Amino acid sequence: MTLRPLCLTLAALLASAPAFADLKDERRISEGLITVGIAYEISEVCPDINARKIRGLRYLLALKSAASDLGYSSDEIDAYIDDDVEKDRLEVIARQRLAALGARKGDVAAHCAVGRAQVAQDTQVGRLLNPR
Repeated sequence: MTLRPLCLTLAALLASAPAFADLKDERRISEGLITVGIAYEISEVCPDINARKIRGLRYLLALKSAASDLGYSSDEIDAYIDDDVEKDRLEVIARQRLAALGARKGDVAAHCAVGRAQVAQDTQVGRLLNPR
């Protein structure tokens, strides 16, 4: 095999496979992870609201399946999920959105109010929460 056909084959393979760095640009996936982060933060700060852990796990598995359907391998998905820089980036966004809803870091009452409002509005965040 000459070098040219090998290069063309490699180029075709690279063009058809999504790159790890692009997974963060998949809006459905990143928005889903931000949603989980918001629900988790509310459940951690507000003593009157629990996370619906099984529902949350199903939601995360559905996100993983969606990423797989987009052509990402299990290894690429796991690498994305385990990437500390990306975790930090998504956490900042989740906290910014919580703050925009009125729940500033450390404000227990506000986190509880936002959580209850999310449940009442039947948002995706609210569906991941269980007020006591």
